[in-house]
Amino acid sequence: MEAQALQIALIFIVTFIAAIDQFDFLESLYQPIVTGAIVGMILGNLEVGLVVGGTYQLMTIGNMPIGGAQPPNAVIGGIMAAIFACSLNMEPNVAVAAAFPFALLGQYGVTLFFTVRAPLLEQFRGAAIAADPRRVTVWTIISEAILGLIFAVIVTLFFIGGQAFGQQVVDAIPEWVNNGLSAAGGMMRFVGFAILLKIMMSRDMWAFFFMGFGLACIVAAIPSLASPALLILAFIGFGLAFWDFQQQTELKAAFADGGDMEDGI
Repeated sequence: MEAQALQIALIFIVTFIAAIDQFDFLESLYQPIVTGAIVGMILGNLEVGLVVGGTYQLMTIGNMPIGGAQPPNAVIGGIMAAIFACSLNMEPNVAVAAAFPFALLGQYGVTLFFTVRAPLLEQFRGAAIAADPRRVTVWTIISEAILGLIFAVIVTLFFIGGQAFGQQVVDAIPEWVNNGLSAAGGMMRFVGFAILLKIMMSRDMWAFFFMGFGLACIVAAIPSLASPALLILAFIGFGLAFWDFQQQTELKAAFADGGDMEDGI
């Protein structure tokens, strides 16, 4: 009972911090690959937490707020996916798909927070006019506490509910529904990456994309390299990016200096 109470408290704290980080700390603590690992450790299954967090990260990698439109929330969705996988023994793809409705609920939570905080802006403006940094600090803490509490309460309530009767619900789900959720969860990571490519890809980058895809196919086909394939490709990608950065830096320096005229160039 004490362990369960400790887990509930830790999930509450993690969600509270991650919610604030998403909008204010900006240290990437809220990213699913981070929260998934932390929740996995809290629930006693770090490996599953990392897998679910990484899967959910790929799904959300291209999502970003545009104007007043908010994408499905990565904080609540990522944490709930890890909770489902670690506490209810869901397959990672199924957990990611099952957590998506909670991510949509988090989207409404963000809208609620901005609505609640709107009247507080007058307090900030008044403190700024009065040149009172202490009042600014106090209202900032109140604002952040509201944000963290909205998210932490939502996640904690569903975590407690899942502990109480979640396993019975999971066992009652037909196999064909689980198969469908697994397929949907598997596709989401590719959708997220496709959105990212659509935003960031330029004609100059396609050569690197095709080269990386070919290397991934080759490495994955070699049994001895299949397990560390992501690490190998990450090193290759970092090497290429670092080389390109050095080349661009040297070219810019050469243009800035006017070039070396000793050799006639």
